[in-house]
Formats: sequence, structure tokens, C-alpha cells
Amino acid sequence: MLQPDVVIVGAGAAGLTLAHQLCAPTDGAPVSVVLVDAPAGPLRPPPRTWCFWEAAGGAYDDVLSASWERLRVTGPDGAETVTCPDPFRYKMLRSDAFEQLVQRRLSHAAGFRRLEATVTAVGDAPGGGGRVVARDARGARILLHGRYVFDSRPPTRLPAARTTLLQHFTGWFVETDGPVFDPATADLMDFRTPQPPQGLSFGYVLPMGPRSALVEYTQFSRAVLDAPGYERALRHYTRDVLGLGAHRVTAVERGVIPMTDGRFPVRFGRSVFRIGTAGGATRPSTGYTFAAVQRQSRTIAAQVRGGSRLRVASPYGAWPRAMDAVMLRALDSGRVDGGEFFSGLFRTVPGERLLRFLDGTSRGYEDVLVGLRTPVAPMLRTVVELPFRPKRQAPAGAPPWPTPSAPARTPPDQETSDP
Repeated sequence: MLQPDVVIVGAGAAGLTLAHQLCAPTDGAPVSVVLVDAPAGPLRPPPRTWCFWEAAGGAYDDVLSASWERLRVTGPDGAETVTCPDPFRYKMLRSDAFEQLVQRRLSHAAGFRRLEATVTAVGDAPGGGGRVVARDARGARILLHGRYVFDSRPPTRLPAARTTLLQHFTGWFVETDGPVFDPATADLMDFRTPQPPQGLSFGYVLPMGPRSALVEYTQFSRAVLDAPGYERALRHYTRDVLGLGAHRVTAVERGVIPMTDGRFPVRFGRSVFRIGTAGGATRPSTGYTFAAVQRQSRTIAAQVRGGSRLRVASPYGAWPRAMDAVMLRALDSGRVDGGEFFSGLFRTVPGERLLRFLDGTSRGYEDVLVGLRTPVAPMLRTVVELPFRPKRQAPAGAPPWPTPSAPARTPPDQETSDP
């Protein structure tokens, strides 16, 4: 039986970040960490893209795929709003590059060990601390006992909520014959897409050079599309909206993110805690997660290293969560037009302030100023209505959202798209 100070289940953004923070050089007592990663197969998350904003000179700047100093939002009528949210830059990080960087840093940590095994049980140990039961590739049983256990795996069901939407998307990594992209500008939301009967949709363009970009079609709605539905939407967006001309699709990325006002329970026992999306790190109103994972991990690591009583809280306070609940309900009910709502915010709120608001790190008075830029009447009606809406429990059983599929080469007959 292995008995480290901390056992971390899952080697995604949350698991790797927490391991890195716990094992970083410090003047305090060293912390021993075992990170349990699923073997290659359906339980291991595929490579994916994370985006976030922060000032230049961040911890992962050396391995970014790209970053942008300008953000553009295009309304349903084609009106463009371009903001330069100095000192923030919008940053794109591929998960495989992040994992390689963190693994190199962890390779020098004396108290760190990484195991490949399938976890079968997580819970409190009878005598205190947490226990993880797993099996290795040969089927041999592994038992780990830690003072704390942090589980970053997706939960098997979403929490009870008044509103639950899904942010689902498919993206194409494209290469064009000519220079059609502005490498300094990221299109955060382009609402010149056909809107679904309920929710909203938008295009998302992250240039990595004049001839290459990640182009995504995204929806906020209650249900996902089938594969042909995303393909039709992307063909329309690249051909009819962006006018890319001849281009090649070199890889595909898909994903689904929960957008819910339900509370994810952070504590799963006396010594077992959820982190990452499972621990409430996904912002319900936007789906952004990576920056909150960094904050959550730093707070946990400081407490563990300092020997203080561990208090793992949601990265978002009660006030941001309440505002998210109102926005989700107003969007789901159709009281606000999603395209007009978001494009209006970017048009009327300074970029730096709005990004802090979307990240859940703005001050109270800034939240009020942003709130005044929203459609006041429908939002107030939603505020009054929300407490009387019952919370509904999601059904148990299958995972609450599909597992994102790995980026993959497209079939040869789809690699070239003509105008």
C-alpha cells in the first residue's frame, strides 16, 4: 500500500496543476504526491484546447499555441466590436503541451510519483485520511492511502438545478491557400450563424497564423447535435460567413461543457475533495475553466503545505453564481436574445472590466456596472421568478455530457473544401 500525503485522481488540467503546485519548491515541509492517471483508452481524456486570459509573462507562456492582444465580437447584424483588454491577452494552450511542461517540472520533485491505473473506488479510510483503490494494466490491485484525496474525474450525474444547458462545439483546425486570418485578433463570438430555436450559437476563430486557425461552431442549448449537424454548421460558417475559399481541415476537436446553476459538491468525504469541473471550477455562464483551476489549485496547495485545516471552496463566490443563475434562466426562457446580450456587453463595457467579470474576479461595484448594461426588465423579471422555480435532479446512470473526442485527421475526401 502506498501512503503519500496526497493522492490525486486524474491527470487533466486540474490534477496536473494541483500536483505541480504541491510539489513546487518551497521553504515549508515537502509534500509527497501520487498522481493516478487512467491508462490509454476511453477513460483518458483526449488532447484538447484550453483558452484563458491573463497578462503576458504567465507560467505557461513558453508552450502556448498562440495568444492575442485583440478580441472581436460580431453581432447578429454584422456589427463588429474590437477590444484590446490590456494588460490581458487571450491565450490558447494545447493539453499535450501543458502536460509535457508540467511533467518535466514534476520530474525533479523527489516526492512525486505518477501511476497508470484504473481507479475503482475512492472514499474515506476507516482510520482517517482518504483511500483510493485501483487496478494496473495486469489487473493487480493497488491500494493508496493519503492524508487527502483529490478527485478530478467528471461526476456521473449533474447536480440538481433550476437551469441546465450544455455548451457543445465542434472545431476544425484549418489551413488556407491564402492569408485570410489576422494573427493578432481572436474572434471570441461571431453571431452571424443560424440561431437555434432555443439558446444561441456562434462562431469562434483562433488564428495561429495568416493561413491557419481553429474555427469552431458552438451552441448553448439543452441537447447536443449529431455529427452531420456540426459539419453542416461549420461548412456554412467557413464558406458562407467567413468566405475562407479553398482550405484543408487538418484536425477536428469536439467537446461538451455543462452550464448549470446547480452546486457541485466540493467535499466528498472527510478527506476526499472534488477539483476541476467536478469541484465547481467551470464558470456556468461561459464554460471557462482553466483560470479557475489555477486559482483553486494554488489555494489548496498553500493550505496543505502550511498544515492548516483544509477548506476547499468553489472558485466562484455566491454573488457570481447568483448572477450566472439569472443569466442562464433568462437565456433558456428566451427572455433575452443571446447574440444581442453578449455583443451588447462587449460593445458597452470596457474589455478589461468585462473579462474580470466573466472570470469571476471583478469587484462588487464593477458587477453592478456590468449588470446595468444588460436588458434590465427581463433580468429583473428573472430575478423575481428564480427563487420559485424548483431544482430538478438530473437522472443517474450515464455521464451527464458526452466525453469529448480526440482531435483526429479527417477522411481524405474531406480535407479540401471549395468555396
